[in-house]
Amino acid sequence: MKLIWGTLIAAVMAVPAWAEIKIQQVQSPGGISAWLVQEPSIPFVSIEIMFEGGASLDLPGKRGATYLMTGLLEEGAADLDARGFAREVEALAAQFSYDVSDDYVSVSAKFLTENRDQAVDLLRKSLIEPAFDEASIARVRAQVISGLRSDLTDPDEIVARRFKEIALAGHPYGTAYEGTQDSVSSLTRDDLVTAHSNALVRDRVYVGAAGDISAEDLSDLMDELLGDLPLATTPLPDRIDPVFDGGVTVVPFDTPQSVAQFGHIGIARDDPDFFPAYVLNVILGGGGFEARLMTEVREKRGLTYGVYSYLVPKNSTALYLGRVASANDRIAEAIEVIRTEWERAATEGVTADELARAKTYLTGAYPLRFDGNGPIANILVGMQTQDLSPEYIVTRNDSVNAVTLDDIKRVAARLLQPENLSFVVVGQPVGLDSEDQPQDG
Repeated sequence: MKLIWGTLIAAVMAVPAWAEIKIQQVQSPGGISAWLVQEPSIPFVSIEIMFEGGASLDLPGKRGATYLMTGLLEEGAADLDARGFAREVEALAAQFSYDVSDDYVSVSAKFLTENRDQAVDLLRKSLIEPAFDEASIARVRAQVISGLRSDLTDPDEIVARRFKEIALAGHPYGTAYEGTQDSVSSLTRDDLVTAHSNALVRDRVYVGAAGDISAEDLSDLMDELLGDLPLATTPLPDRIDPVFDGGVTVVPFDTPQSVAQFGHIGIARDDPDFFPAYVLNVILGGGGFEARLMTEVREKRGLTYGVYSYLVPKNSTALYLGRVASANDRIAEAIEVIRTEWERAATEGVTADELARAKTYLTGAYPLRFDGNGPIANILVGMQTQDLSPEYIVTRNDSVNAVTLDDIKRVAARLLQPENLSFVVVGQPVGLDSEDQPQDG
């Protein structure tokens, strides 16, 4: 199978250039929609499926159910046990993967044109008829619990969890979607069946496809693959306004280097100011070694190996986050520099040179995303979840280039909130007061 897929990847240059990509909108007889980029020159198909809701649909007291359920989708289906399912996938030279996040359960599939019917039937079994046998549940549960136990000694995981707990308390986003050792240990097979029926529903599904398949065939495929899924009965979570007080929370942990996550309220993806905010972030912290934070914190002062920021427009809220790690005796200085740069960008905006370099970076990197059927299918489904039009592929770079210095200054004053920029620090930081209790592990 590796040889087969290696050969296909080598042939990826046959995929049309990004500017020439033609998106077809397909509607199945059963009412399921999809976007398609048809490319018959390479004999395989990539399909990306996303179910809205994801781990946020976990019922009270059942945190981690959707995550565990998703991990079991390839562990046997219909009359196949886990080994039998794996053998069938390999025999077809297919690739299936399943993932979960706060907002989506996602499914990725690649298969050869000649094996399409058999591959779709096998994928359907995993989505419609997962076995959830007790032996597989026990094995995957043990793997999840092992990972959760390991997270207790990982500063990166600790800081992310504590940040969520503070900023997003009372919402599913406020806890890790993997659950806790206690919550995962208590999950039953019935809980997983419920999580499956809540998360995998046909009226909250988005489909993107690319490769050697026609619109007519994709229409039939969608009904065959997804038509027997139930309709949604569990409501999506309410929106939440995150809480940020501009303070520093320290989680004591025995490590020579402290890790800090920082952030405040962000900007929604459908906000008219999103593109200026996106470009602003590239200049401030999202542009790698060219970003201001990297220049000021790493290059000029040697306080870290890396610091970055990123916009997080989730379905029920929007965040603007960042991460930095530094020696315990230098993390306080790193935080002070970040605060200073946040304030400077909020009050002064950016320079013409910074804006020009950010535009060059963003517009030049965008075509590189369209480097094969899999990435294209993923882009198609992502565009749908963000309620973008098919024309976005062509107009996206124009939107970046349209951003002006005045746009950046206006949006920086609106978006950046130095007074609310909050930090959670995990480690033994010097010069920062501890406001939290030590973590287990």
